[in-house]
Amino acid sequence: MIDFFLISLFLPLTSSLIAGFFPKKSFTIGIISSLLMIISTISSFILLEAVLERGSVNIFLSHFINVGFLDLSYSFMLDSVSVMMAVMVGIVASIVHIYSIWYMANDDGFNRFFSYLGLFVFSMLVLVLSDNFIGLFIGWEGVGLCSWLLIGFWYQRDKISWFANEAFIMNRIADLGILIALFLIYKNIGSLKYEAVFSTISNLDKFNITLIAGLLFFGAMGKSAQFPFHTWLADAMAGPTPVSALIHAATMVTAGVYLVIRANEIFINAIFVSEFIVILGVFVALFGASMALVNDDLKKIIAYSTLSQLGYMFVAAGLGAYWIALFHLITHAFFKSLLFLCAGNIMHAMNDDLNIQKMGGLNQFLKPTFVLMTIASLALVGIYPFAGFFSKDKILEAAFYNQNFMVWACLLIGAMMTAFYSFRLIMLVFFGKTKFTHKPHDARVFVIVSLSVLAVLSTTTGFFEGNFHKFIISTTGDFNMKESNQIFLIFITLFCVISSVLFAIYAYKFNIFKENLKENIFYRLLKNEYYIPKIYETIFIKPYYKMAEICSKIDNFAIDKSVDFIAKSLLLLSNKFDKTNTSNLSFMLRYFVFGFTILLILAFILETLWS
Repeated sequence: MIDFFLISLFLPLTSSLIAGFFPKKSFTIGIISSLLMIISTISSFILLEAVLERGSVNIFLSHFINVGFLDLSYSFMLDSVSVMMAVMVGIVASIVHIYSIWYMANDDGFNRFFSYLGLFVFSMLVLVLSDNFIGLFIGWEGVGLCSWLLIGFWYQRDKISWFANEAFIMNRIADLGILIALFLIYKNIGSLKYEAVFSTISNLDKFNITLIAGLLFFGAMGKSAQFPFHTWLADAMAGPTPVSALIHAATMVTAGVYLVIRANEIFINAIFVSEFIVILGVFVALFGASMALVNDDLKKIIAYSTLSQLGYMFVAAGLGAYWIALFHLITHAFFKSLLFLCAGNIMHAMNDDLNIQKMGGLNQFLKPTFVLMTIASLALVGIYPFAGFFSKDKILEAAFYNQNFMVWACLLIGAMMTAFYSFRLIMLVFFGKTKFTHKPHDARVFVIVSLSVLAVLSTTTGFFEGNFHKFIISTTGDFNMKESNQIFLIFITLFCVISSVLFAIYAYKFNIFKENLKENIFYRLLKNEYYIPKIYETIFIKPYYKMAEICSKIDNFAIDKSVDFIAKSLLLLSNKFDKTNTSNLSFMLRYFVFGFTILLILAFILETLWS
């Protein structure tokens, strides 16, 4: 088993090193990187089969840190949660690699892009496979670094570096929470290995458990772009579209949800924090969906959808339904990455124009992409038999049967908003009058074939719910739900969602929303993202910029000039002393005696003060 583990973990790193070693653009690099990623994914499937047969397995590679009482090693844990995450990451990463061969074909940074992708996947695998918090944190920071590299990939373009820095800085702020939590865990338990921490965490007092859980979730909020750290998610769309599919569907933003699922033993004992996770998750589910209702940027609509769906996952985790949270994380990864990659096809066909108001009628030109994007949208909306129907409905059921009826109602409203903005996008992009003059073209055949894999997974994954449930609860524990009114709840949800879909189709087919809608206060509020970016700019960015200007002036006029003054004074003094060199031995001896006397006096004074 260890051989397949090493292949699964280190082939993405090998891919990164190979791509980075060759500076000259070569499609062979893209093919090699894709093949290595596919082999890594196949190995993850073999590991999944092994865990199904044998149960959890611990793998030790070598010693890492052995200082005092801290003894950490390069060791990993293969259990139901970690191998499912590894398989999901591998599948999406493989499709993204194949897709990128076409999408990045004309980019001079082709090899550099694949190098970053490989490092990104390796970091994510380290994060999900480690058996201790230090390994998780190393992978956590690794995906943060790679996201900065990939979001800022086109750093020569205007504002791209700013967007990359925004994501990086917001995540660093939140990561401080995880770092402090790790210090507290080690201080109170004396170990950072999951097995030791989870088996003894209940012995701590409530205050420490709540503090550790709160700090861990604070870090998860940043990585998963939860309010108030959400603004980087939409701005991260500035990176290449394959990056969006990888970061926002399968890797970085799901890391926060994974952390809560992995540390479920901590959160189970922190009731207050779990309740807060539910409340914030409900808020974000509605908050993200509401902004997607009116946005006209193709990729930002999907990004806000991701924000909303992450809210659903956190609600499930906060309720204690950890296996349901992971189930939605997996299904969401497939249909959301498909949505992003289809958006890349559209963007490519529209010469990088992302404004859906300038599209229309693309169904005539991009039929395969239209079919694939419709499948992904139906899965996102939660229409039977697509994957989202099974996973999202389970979250709604968990809320209802936990007697959180207000949570259930809010999530149902969020599902209706999801249905509306999803088919608003479909109608404005693929139907109606064409609003462009050129002739768009669809992606290459091998790209469509690779995306079809995601379409199949988006359609069929939900049918494995029962097997998934039995497999995952061995690690996360079960969540008890009555099933007496399950059909009734499913009927209500489907009725509301289908009604919202039909309303979106009707509204944009007959254009019932008039231009004066743009003058509506609620429309402007949503269009401007609740003015939160402007609030941040006013409260944080501008004052920080002013403070930086003041510090710059202090540096220039005080520190720099004082250093220059010292340098000039020493130079002047050396010139003065240089004139004393008369080559007269008697004269020099007098200077020597005088200097030695001064040194003796200073030494005496210092000795007196010291004693």
